[in-house]
Amino acid sequence: MTNEKLGGTVALISGASSGMGRATAQRLANEGARVALVARRTDKLEQLASELQAQGHDALVIAADLTNRNAAADAVEQTVSEFGRLDTLINAAGVMLNGASEVSPLEEWDRMVDINLRGLMYVTKAALPHLLAAANDSPRSVADVVNISSVAGRFAAPTVAIYNATKFAVTGATEAWRLEFTKRNVRFSVIEPGRTQTELFDQKANSGADFTAAFGDVEQLHAEDIADAIAYIVTNPRRVAINEIVIRPTNQP
Repeated sequence: MTNEKLGGTVALISGASSGMGRATAQRLANEGARVALVARRTDKLEQLASELQAQGHDALVIAADLTNRNAAADAVEQTVSEFGRLDTLINAAGVMLNGASEVSPLEEWDRMVDINLRGLMYVTKAALPHLLAAANDSPRSVADVVNISSVAGRFAAPTVAIYNATKFAVTGATEAWRLEFTKRNVRFSVIEPGRTQTELFDQKANSGADFTAAFGDVEQLHAEDIADAIAYIVTNPRRVAINEIVIRPTNQP
């Protein structure tokens, strides 16, 4: 039976073309939210939107490069223009391009900073006025931002310096925003997954093998596992704020 805990609400999900973002869009739509799907790959977004619409859900495709502050702001405005409000923001877009620091191209470092941190900042900044408004006029009396960090936002590792830096920043910024907005009923939460079956390990050659060499072979989490955690956060009543969730595979130390 479909749960309608998010009926009448609108969620914007970045990184919705694959992985955790895609799974989260499906999960929140199942909870009754209208969903704005944001990523760069239009074909993947349109495929997901078609699947959701066939299930009776409302889905909006927004192809955008969120590393451009104007594009990020436009994505938020398109969502509000189409659906009339914004109650939930899920920042799931990200890349991981690890490697030995002395040979890693600066372009890869820039890309991680741009997508993992700047893109998240730009969307969050644009969304804040709408989230604050939603917290004031929603029957649920609350709005949510969930940022996807990583266990790499909790501990450092060799060859992971810039990815570490971006994820430590996401975790830190989320806590600061939580403190700033919690009394205005906008909840900020961070999720820090361990190794998960997503495209992250396909973004650079040998990254999966490098992870296994460093940390051992583990049974990977599924994107749906992270989506379930996000749904748990955003469907709680206003009085319940889940600040941080760390999710590791059972056999990952």
